[in-house]
Amino acid sequence: MPLKIASTAIIHDGVVFEGDAIVEDWCIIGNPPMGNDGSKVSTVIGDGAIIRSHTIIYSGNHIGKNFRTGNKANIRENNTIGNDVSIGTNAVVEHHVTLQNGVRLHSQSYVPEYCVLEEGAWLGPNAVLTNTRYPLSQKDKTSPHPVHMGKEAIVGANATILPGVHLGKNSIVGAGSVVTHNVESCSVVAGNPAVFIKNKEDLPYE
Repeated sequence: MPLKIASTAIIHDGVVFEGDAIVEDWCIIGNPPMGNDGSKVSTVIGDGAIIRSHTIIYSGNHIGKNFRTGNKANIRENNTIGNDVSIGTNAVVEHHVTLQNGVRLHSQSYVPEYCVLEEGAWLGPNAVLTNTRYPLSQKDKTSPHPVHMGKEAIVGANATILPGVHLGKNSIVGAGSVVTHNVESCSVVAGNPAVFIKNKEDLPYE
């Protein structure tokens, strides 16, 4: 796969493609955030990226190999993104987020500032992480409470994870749940507020 950039795409100064990539129509890569012209901030895209139309990637992102986006993904500045990460259509990733290898964010999911998603973590469609307990509080704006998802944790469609919650390794959050407290590793929770349902090993996998 050669480096193929659509004629309508905008690639700002400081963007480095570390190998082959496809950048579709109307993408903007290396867009500087407000108050920063981006001239001294590098944006690194690893080998094998496929960046679909109308995606915006702000400056300062460091992205690993085999990156994928759906259409209109929005990725703010200064994130660390590993290999084999997929960010779906209309998904939003705010700034200073860590997405480790193999993370998958489905369509219209939302990840706010400073959240950490460990290797293989998975957000279903319309799933929302939050990081502010009191949205109008100036203190919360300067000292947010990010969500931490452990390795291979799964959040089902339309679920909401409240600020500061830690989802343990291999945990599962059922679709439509509202999670208000930490979730133990290898456990399944569901409901509003979410409660323990069973251990993951007891699920009836085919």
